[in-house]
Amino acid sequence: MTGTADPVGAAPGVREARIAKLEALKAAGVEPYAYSWDPDGDIAGARRAFEEAERAGTLDDDGIGPAVRLAGRLTSVRAHGKATFADLRDRSGRLQLFLRQDDLGDASYGRLELLDLGDWVGVSGRLMRTRMGEVSVRVGEVELLAKSIRPLPLGKTAEADGSLITHGAFADVEQRYRQRYADLAVHEDVREVFLRRAAIVRALRHYLDDHGYVEVETPILQPLYGGAAARPFRTHHHALDLPLYLRIADELYLKRLIVGGLDRVYEVSKDFRNEGIDRTHFPEFTMLEFYEAYADYETMVRRVEEMVGRAAEAVSRGAGVAFQGTDLDLAPPFRRVRFMEELGRAAGLDPAAATDEELRARLRGASAEDPDGMNRPKLLDALFGALVEPGLVQPTFVLDQPRELSPLAKPKRGDPTVAERFELFVAGMEIANAFSELNDPFDQRERFEAQARYREEGDDEAHMIDEDYLRALEYGLPPTGGCGIGIDRLTMILTDQPSIRDVILFPQMRPE
Repeated sequence: MTGTADPVGAAPGVREARIAKLEALKAAGVEPYAYSWDPDGDIAGARRAFEEAERAGTLDDDGIGPAVRLAGRLTSVRAHGKATFADLRDRSGRLQLFLRQDDLGDASYGRLELLDLGDWVGVSGRLMRTRMGEVSVRVGEVELLAKSIRPLPLGKTAEADGSLITHGAFADVEQRYRQRYADLAVHEDVREVFLRRAAIVRALRHYLDDHGYVEVETPILQPLYGGAAARPFRTHHHALDLPLYLRIADELYLKRLIVGGLDRVYEVSKDFRNEGIDRTHFPEFTMLEFYEAYADYETMVRRVEEMVGRAAEAVSRGAGVAFQGTDLDLAPPFRRVRFMEELGRAAGLDPAAATDEELRARLRGASAEDPDGMNRPKLLDALFGALVEPGLVQPTFVLDQPRELSPLAKPKRGDPTVAERFELFVAGMEIANAFSELNDPFDQRERFEAQARYREEGDDEAHMIDEDYLRALEYGLPPTGGCGIGIDRLTMILTDQPSIRDVILFPQMRPE
């Protein structure tokens, strides 16, 4: 059995040597790719079972404990003549194997030489503690479950100045994204990020389920796209000879369900926006959207504060989290500011009274974006993004955006120039977006027609006129509050990851 890890970019011949071992196993009558193996638990559970038996005093006279049947990858091996020590890893952790020739027999023990690091194996035996004090499995049976032909980039670990340093590990970030399977196999911290992501989504679902929401599914392929300002991906349905779009948001379909009498609905969905890629943006992303009849954006504020807190508790011990060296306090209530007030303070002008040319001039001095050709809503949004958003580090609700920026939101009571809308920012990133949903079909038509004029002027992210959605509104949409939460960015915050690609299992990449 190979005793050291194969480095990244293994030397020519390593793969061929493993294939030769594969053929030798076959010649010995060993099936190198098993059909099944029936473990009775995981490694963490086995370790707990032994420690409980130790405390209860139920080990036998030789210190041997419960029988276990486990499976995982071989990640290190130390051979000592007629005894071999190895490490077995599964999702829950690592456990040492103690393999003796006397226990396995000459033939089975001899075939250990044909195994390699990264091979999947199943073992059964009794738990024990070695003279060095390590909980181990005294193996009575070992079975190859899947031969690893390509060596995993495990690296070599050595101690230096009291610290463990790994050499030759899978360090190239681009390759780790491309080969996420290898990244997960060798980096426990990466596996932990995605286990925590699952816990975050589970916590959000549980919150909504507990509050009477129904989880639903809406179309990914849509004849019209809407619910956000974004460019879509296009495709074609051959059987119907119909152009279709990948959804950019779930909103318009979920509100159709409110019209139909499902008064609290949510969906965890993949959405697609044909835009650039940076640290916080990715064209394929995961969104949670939820809608509640008889509610408004104040209701959504409370929901979001409670849900973010619930998600934080699922992956940490409290509301305090650290993100990229900054301590964040996610305990409600979150700070509240108003869009136009914050923009005016940061820009040094009155954004409501300023002309478009004044806004363009201010944007030229604040951002690399080219303001020429931007309509007024785009200018306000770009200025806010450049001047205000980076400073919104602690959780902050930005309320009452300009009405032109919010074509699906109700006008604010007492000030129809702005909308009953908020965005939640944390660490300079938008995490959530919510409205008091516009339910007046005549007002909604006027908003869509205004968006159509923006499209004619060159704004390819403006909304299209959705006649079917307008028809649904004419059947009657009750007062409704709606919200979208970006799962990827929330996961970034709660797992302290610097890039959105670090929390997406298989991010799209350019061809190698």
